[in-house]
Amino acid sequence: MKIYPVILSGGAGTRLWPLSRAVMPKQLLPLVSDKTMLQDTILRVADWPDLMAPLVVCGNEHRFLVAEQLRAIGIKPLGILLEPIGRNTAPAVAAAANYLKAIDPEAVMLVLPADHVITDNAAFKSAVDRAMLMVKEGGLATFGIVPQAPETGYGYINRGAAMDACDGCYRVARFVEKPNRETAEKFLAEGGYYWNSGMFLFRAQRFLDELARLQPDIASAAESAVQKGYRDLDFCRLDEATFSDCPSDSIDYAVMEKTSHAVVVPADIGWSDVGSWSALWEVQQGDAEGNVCRGDVYLDGVKNSLVRAESRIVAVVGVDNLVVVETGDAVLVAHKDQVQRVKQIVDHLKSKERTEHLHHTRVHRPWGWYEGVDAGDRFQVKRICVKPGEKLSLQMHHHRAEHWVVVSGTARVTCGEKVSLLSENESTYIPIGMNHRLENPGKVPLHIIEVQSGSYLGEDDIVRFEDIYKRA
Repeated sequence: MKIYPVILSGGAGTRLWPLSRAVMPKQLLPLVSDKTMLQDTILRVADWPDLMAPLVVCGNEHRFLVAEQLRAIGIKPLGILLEPIGRNTAPAVAAAANYLKAIDPEAVMLVLPADHVITDNAAFKSAVDRAMLMVKEGGLATFGIVPQAPETGYGYINRGAAMDACDGCYRVARFVEKPNRETAEKFLAEGGYYWNSGMFLFRAQRFLDELARLQPDIASAAESAVQKGYRDLDFCRLDEATFSDCPSDSIDYAVMEKTSHAVVVPADIGWSDVGSWSALWEVQQGDAEGNVCRGDVYLDGVKNSLVRAESRIVAVVGVDNLVVVETGDAVLVAHKDQVQRVKQIVDHLKSKERTEHLHHTRVHRPWGWYEGVDAGDRFQVKRICVKPGEKLSLQMHHHRAEHWVVVSGTARVTCGEKVSLLSENESTYIPIGMNHRLENPGKVPLHIIEVQSGSYLGEDDIVRFEDIYKRA
């Protein structure tokens, strides 16, 4: 039986705002190393012998970022499944299982969230090898993290009887919701309790059989969504109507808490789900004063703090146990003990219909990126970068005109029936209502400054006539 890594790359990571945003969530960010968490997750298992290419499940709006990050590390995935809407982990895993069983009826799934940290990869592989013994016996294996402290931010797994087929593996006695401090301390004192990691190993068909028995609506919808799915460039789109009607549930609630075949494999692997800024501070090596810093940072008399600067110098003086995170459009200052309340900030931004929880000032597109430089009444200035060989859609705007100035590189500009090449320091004008397109025919990135002027400058004032990326 072959093992297929299934990487779940959904979620918004709201507790890591302002760095994590809806269109650029934590799994797509370089939080712990110089690579993103998605890249680290895939590379963690990339050189394991006999492991197949990964299957990635992600949201539609993240598809080009995911594909680009895989290309950047030289990984060709088995596939990228696109969820039209988030329906929690049970439907996502069920869709992946249906996709895999069509390729390999005996496929074994190693289900991994894309946003976890594991520092002892050898111990992790050993745990997977032990779990495989249980999978061959028909088990649905989950990995229980050996607890290092009475953590209240994780669910727990209580082990039951030992399994004969695998030394150190146990039946699952019960799953426990996130406990209070007193209960967590009791669990550690008693022993036999593990943090619920959300990682699993099982045969695709075995999981689907249990899902059909326990949650037939989810099983049916996921199967139909894959069968009715279709190819779109390098992606596999799940059928939108079918998947959107699928009940939303976690794999724990839908299957693992109800099945009699659940087994837990204890794992002491240096694991963290990096669910908060304090958790990120804990998994990184600090300086002599316990500070974890990134970016242009100045510290004076600071201890046990996390300070991160993304776009300018951040100076912190005479404080302890703080989290300070600066981005181009937001700054977070919080005590490390209070970082779970960051989610309330995101809820506030949503309630006020603001955009700082959705995207950064730099917005990534399949052709490159753009970022806001300045804006005011009836004008907006953007910096645009187009990757070599890429091009924007053929489009027009009802309410704005655009002026383009080439800063570096070469631009091929379509404006109505006219096509021209522009070099550094040359410019052009796109009138309101004119069909136009920007392309980079060169071998180096194209950088331009765009000045928009008009009565309405929203991103929804785009009428696309032709798009190589098949966006609506």
